[in-house]
Amino acid sequence: MKRKLLFARVVGLALMLAGLGSFVTAQEVPREYQEVLTTLEKKGDFKDHVLKVNIPRSDLKVSVQGVATPTPFGFGGWVSMTKGNVEVMMGDLVLLEDEVNPVMSALLDHGLEVTALHNHFFWEHPRVFYMHVHGHGQALELARQLKPALDLIGRTPPGPQTELTPTGVSSGKAVEVVEGKLNVEDLEKTIGHKADKMGTVTKFTIGRDDLQVREMGATINARMGLNTWAAFVGTDENAAVAGDVAMLESEVNSVLKALRGHELMWSPFISTCSAPSPRSSFCIIGAQARQRNWRADLKRP
Repeated sequence: MKRKLLFARVVGLALMLAGLGSFVTAQEVPREYQEVLTTLEKKGDFKDHVLKVNIPRSDLKVSVQGVATPTPFGFGGWVSMTKGNVEVMMGDLVLLEDEVNPVMSALLDHGLEVTALHNHFFWEHPRVFYMHVHGHGQALELARQLKPALDLIGRTPPGPQTELTPTGVSSGKAVEVVEGKLNVEDLEKTIGHKADKMGTVTKFTIGRDDLQVREMGATINARMGLNTWAAFVGTDENAAVAGDVAMLESEVNSVLKALRGHELMWSPFISTCSAPSPRSSFCIIGAQARQRNWRADLKRP
């Protein structure tokens, strides 16, 4: 029987981390993928047989519950390609509310699939949504199909928005910036993996290579989105974290129980792509829990 794979999205000061990580060095980008980057007018890199194209929303200034958050905290869109029987493309686009429908139409009109649309944070300002894109074909043709949608991102004027408190009432308060220094060594010991430093953000990315997911003959690895990640910002006493946790269907309830035990909130399960084996989905989870003993929350139950 096929296993189902699910993801848990975490926002707060606690995160369930699962799976094994691997260190992959950068490789020279193959010519056909260089043409993809040129067509999309984006930067990217090639590792572990995967081209990853970066689509960061550095044009946005997002606050979550009144806390200013940097782009690497959870606003870095991406698209990845890898070879199977045909080229397989998967991605996650970061969009404002007013960009959702134009971008979706551009993707669908050019033959690509939209496999999910979801929020990541509660009480963020401006409202931000995440659109999963999926396609099969030749690499350059996929890039040409994708380009019209990418051209719309950051060019649609946002509509009027009001910053909300957790109760849904306009706060009128100044945005707080969480800055400082985290004890990265302690985090690495607690999580059991090495971190990457991205400006003020400390990020962990952990693949689920144990699952051996494939689609159309292509291996779906961490760089194709099959990973657990956690991005930390702030100080040891006053920090925030956002991330995803990759889970199998059989792992969901035990993980949810552990997350709720640490006062984490969760949102609906959604599909991530059309036909991998095992099938993948997201369970979006969030919390606000500052000034707590959050290192204890990171330990596996």
